[in-house]
Amino acid sequence: MKAVVMGGDVVRRVYRADTVEKLVALTGETPEFAAFGGTDAEAIFTTWGMPYCPREKVRELYPNLKFIFYGAGSVQGFAAPFLAEGVRVFSAWQANGVPVAEFTVAQIVLCGKRYFDVFTGAKAAPQGNYGLKVGIIGLGTIGKLVCRMLARYKYEVLAYDKFLPDRVFEELGVRRASPEEIFAECDVISNHLANNAQTRGMLSAALLHSMKPDAYFINTGRGAQVDHGALYEALCSCPARTALLDVSEPEPLPPEHPLRTIKNCIVSPHIAGSLGAEVARMGEYMCEEYGRITRGEPPLFEVTPAMLEVMA
Repeated sequence: MKAVVMGGDVVRRVYRADTVEKLVALTGETPEFAAFGGTDAEAIFTTWGMPYCPREKVRELYPNLKFIFYGAGSVQGFAAPFLAEGVRVFSAWQANGVPVAEFTVAQIVLCGKRYFDVFTGAKAAPQGNYGLKVGIIGLGTIGKLVCRMLARYKYEVLAYDKFLPDRVFEELGVRRASPEEIFAECDVISNHLANNAQTRGMLSAALLHSMKPDAYFINTGRGAQVDHGALYEALCSCPARTALLDVSEPEPLPPEHPLRTIKNCIVSPHIAGSLGAEVARMGEYMCEEYGRITRGEPPLFEVTPAMLEVMA
């Protein structure tokens, strides 16, 4: 099967030499590296920057295409027209979720120690990590992974996801709760909602102002889900509250934004996802997925049209 590795400068970091060697063994030939554009290949291995193609142009530009293996996270920007034309799409969203979950769990543990109070000047009494009450908003790939990682700690974990049955919460060992319960009760709240029209602005003023006076709010989801004006007011009204924002709306926050002016809002430059050598995990996931396809095994990371309605 003819395959092409398609992308910009980052593509050779996502599909490293060792991954390409595995592709050679699977495809029987060395894949061509090419810039974004049309191809007569049957399989595309790509990453960030995959361009949108209108449905009427798909078969003109990609006449033989059967598979897209996307070595990155969200496929919302390009997948729908290809799926409509019968091209199967696979995404390394779970690989990209690993460093986000690790980053989130690290922050939660530090919150339990009230480590960030060193930088904010907050005077709250330390809680510690034994019995810390943690709220997870959204149980997609990352939210589930965070819950599994938190299982090693003696936390009480509350979680919200309106799409999932009770058995998923039971399997994860977490208590199902509403957003209202989570914001009112939890010491640390972490947002992992999918990014779509239904979740935009969902983390509202009422929720943010209901946080405990010394609660931590972590956002590695999307900035558009949070009312930033209300978050600013909630932080100003209780200086021991702290927000840890790795994402924002807009992104990056301009220097004059109110949240930049207060000590109890710590903004990191969208570093939770795959960085440096971590991006190679996504290429490896896609290579392994291709191997499953060629062996006739069920794929693990296929994206369907129905999934596009709910996934990030």
